[in-house]
Amino acid sequence: MSPARSASDNGAAPVTVVGLGADGWDGLPPAAREALRTAEVLIGGPRQLALLPSQCAGERVAWPSPLRPAVPGLLAEYAERRVCVLASGDPMFFGIGRTLTEVAGAERLRVLPHPSSVSYACARLGWPLDETDVVSLVGRPVASLAAALHARRRLLVLSAGAGTPAEVAALLRDRGYGPSRIRVLEQLGGERERRISGAADTWSHPAGDPLNVIAIECAAAEGTPRLPNTPGLPDEAFEHDGQLTKRQVRAVTLAALAPTPGELLWDIGAGSGSVGIEWMRTHRTCRAVAVERDPVRAERVVRNAERLGVPGLRVVTGHAPDALAELPMPDAVFIGGGATVPGLLEACWEALPAGGRLVANTVTLESEALLADWYRRYGGELVRIGVSHAVPVGGFTGWRQAMPVTQWVAAKRT
Repeated sequence: MSPARSASDNGAAPVTVVGLGADGWDGLPPAAREALRTAEVLIGGPRQLALLPSQCAGERVAWPSPLRPAVPGLLAEYAERRVCVLASGDPMFFGIGRTLTEVAGAERLRVLPHPSSVSYACARLGWPLDETDVVSLVGRPVASLAAALHARRRLLVLSAGAGTPAEVAALLRDRGYGPSRIRVLEQLGGERERRISGAADTWSHPAGDPLNVIAIECAAAEGTPRLPNTPGLPDEAFEHDGQLTKRQVRAVTLAALAPTPGELLWDIGAGSGSVGIEWMRTHRTCRAVAVERDPVRAERVVRNAERLGVPGLRVVTGHAPDALAELPMPDAVFIGGGATVPGLLEACWEALPAGGRLVANTVTLESEALLADWYRRYGGELVRIGVSHAVPVGGFTGWRQAMPVTQWVAAKRT
């Protein structure tokens, strides 16, 4: 393997990334000040650029909107000049540092971090940083917060602006967490630092400073459903029309799919989207594409994903296998319906990389025969899942058996 290329190898000057706090220039160490004074180009948001004194004489360039697509062009335009990029707090913690690393490469960057707003907030609140969950709503829907709501947990929310606290309070009320205590910490580390407190149920504070972090001590109202992180959410957690992988079978299915951080799932014949949604809830970096041919059900999948805290679930309305042609390569595929559709199993198997997993469930004899044939050809596991529920029988109780589910699980070898 050849060594990574340095900035001098490709002719581009290094880029210095300087983290700024609300205290601006006064809070910067000597190395960061020197980098800003000697930079030929200063790139940042208008608020950050305004914090710099006149002795920082480089050309000032404000980020355009949207930011992410503009990064490659700006770095290319100023590739031969000394560039300083301004960031909020720690550039590598939910900041611009990640994007710059992806575009320019870590070897071209020199990162000078400032304490993050999360570090400041934990210091002010007396919360252990390692025991505090952090959710960023910068560039993300507020519904993303829902998956992190658990009674007695402490959350820090990176706000998207002045209106975010009210949006967060509304979401907490809607999800049954109205008794939660909210504290909004504004301008952390600066001269105008301020704290606003209240309960989500009664939150009526006007919008304040756009530079804020929201601290939440989660408390559930009486009767609020408990939604664990383990597979197998209650069936009642999902809006559905009967097309739902039931709780016990879903838990077994997720265990067979075996999600790990960063992986992508294709959920084919998504129905209510329950498998793809639970896949994404296992870790914030897990991704899923739900493929559903019925437009009404596809809209229902969107609502379920938003309700259960994974609004990033991608929903594709169309018929598989045709709808799979342009999708990114999956790490795992779940076929919850339509296994007998000509070419579907072949297309899914072909799309998987070596080590990728395919799980297919069926309740029909025709699909079972097909899965048995694939089992003979490719190995894996072929199992039958039977679930019975206790139900009233007159004045007594008996067992009612649900339709047995045949499941084929296989990992692709080559």
